Amino acid sequence: MSETVANNINEAKQYIVVNIGSERYGIDIQYVDNIVRMQRITRIPKAQDYFPGVINIRGEIIPVMSLRVRFGLEPDVITSATRILIIKIEPQAAVGIIVDEVKNVVSIDEEMIDRVSSNTDPEKTQYMNGVGKHEEGLVTLLNLQNVIVDKDAQDK
Repeated sequence: MSETVANNINEAKQYIVVNIGSERYGIDIQYVDNIVRMQRITRIPKAQDYFPGVINIRGEIIPVMSLRVRFGLEPDVITSATRILIIKIEPQAAVGIIVDEVKNVVSIDEEMIDRVSSNTDPEKTQYMNGVGKHEEGLVTLLNLQNVIVDKDAQDK
């Protein structure tokens, strides 16, 4: 019995659930280094439109990405709930992502995640790892590698 319980714990992953517009997205907690309140962003000339600029966190200059603009939505509306999640996929490279609101942390078992089917439009699904089913509803699980890395810029 205890072996089954241990296996279930290993299969569950924790995600920070954030709102972007009316949608709920899950971000794998292992990549979240910090969550900070919205602050002044210094503009960088000739950056992609979804990179409004950089911020300074404890002496580290971090590029900031707007997920709304990256996903083709209307520009960010900054409120008291707006946050910047500091994401570290690689130890030396951090990027901030602007979200409308951080909701909570949830654990989702692997069997409660529906993977994106291969016949789905890749343009729409390139930023997702799947959809997690949770008692509060469905959560789109983000593929942070694809969200942060600009394939078009790499191909040039």
